[in-house]
Amino acid sequence: MKRRSIWSWLWIVIGMLYFILPLYSTFDFSLRAKKGVLSFLAYQRVFEDPNFWSTIKFSLVIAIFTIIVSILLVVPTAYWIRLRLPKLRVLVEFISMLPFVVPAIVLVFGLIRVFSGAPFFLTNTYFGTYVLLVAGYVVLALPFVFRSVDTGLAAIDVQSLTEAAQSLGANWPTIIFKVIFPNLRVAIMSSAFLTLATVIGEYTIASFLVGIKSFGPYMSLIGQNKTYESSSLAIISFMITWAFMGMIQLFNRGKADTSALAGAR
Repeated sequence: MKRRSIWSWLWIVIGMLYFILPLYSTFDFSLRAKKGVLSFLAYQRVFEDPNFWSTIKFSLVIAIFTIIVSILLVVPTAYWIRLRLPKLRVLVEFISMLPFVVPAIVLVFGLIRVFSGAPFFLTNTYFGTYVLLVAGYVVLALPFVFRSVDTGLAAIDVQSLTEAAQSLGANWPTIIFKVIFPNLRVAIMSSAFLTLATVIGEYTIASFLVGIKSFGPYMSLIGQNKTYESSSLAIISFMITWAFMGMIQLFNRGKADTSALAGAR
């Protein structure tokens, strides 16, 4: 048992070093914008760049629309499958995993090919391009959203909740938005933060549709021209992503504490 414990800790330490050392090296390099002095000059330059804030704002707005569309699409679908069509769950789960198989470059070229000509012409206007961008991100976020929502539905008694709501005279919109959605609060928040983190750092789809208006292409452009600023952007992007992951854990912990308290009662 002691030998197994030693080997377990050894692999944990190796994994941590593999993760932390490159991150530390990037952070250390980002502090060397002034020769011979450790400083946050690169970060100051990034924060003073108006393009940084405009791209962050744009990506956040697109992420919010992506989250709204994804949740409105996935939650009713996953709920109906759990309630009425359980045999289709395997098929829908397989479809939701396809974005992991189909590269983003293939997806964006397909979107441009189909929606840049008659009868759609979406790429001819800014609004149409933004709609196309949100649609692409909805597909890209589908695995995260569906898995989170499906796991949340598995944790509640969908059949009993539906029957109880119907016995009180609730219609389907009331059941979905006032019964199912509140019970999936943690799952929805988790999928929302994962989607937000995905959209913030996404490069391929954004670069072909909107260019440097989005944060991902902006990071790539800075990396081609400014060395220290690109390292600082990598650290900033990492911190944003981990902040979202921490919020997921915070919401999940709150749910676990509530469940434990309910069980104790």
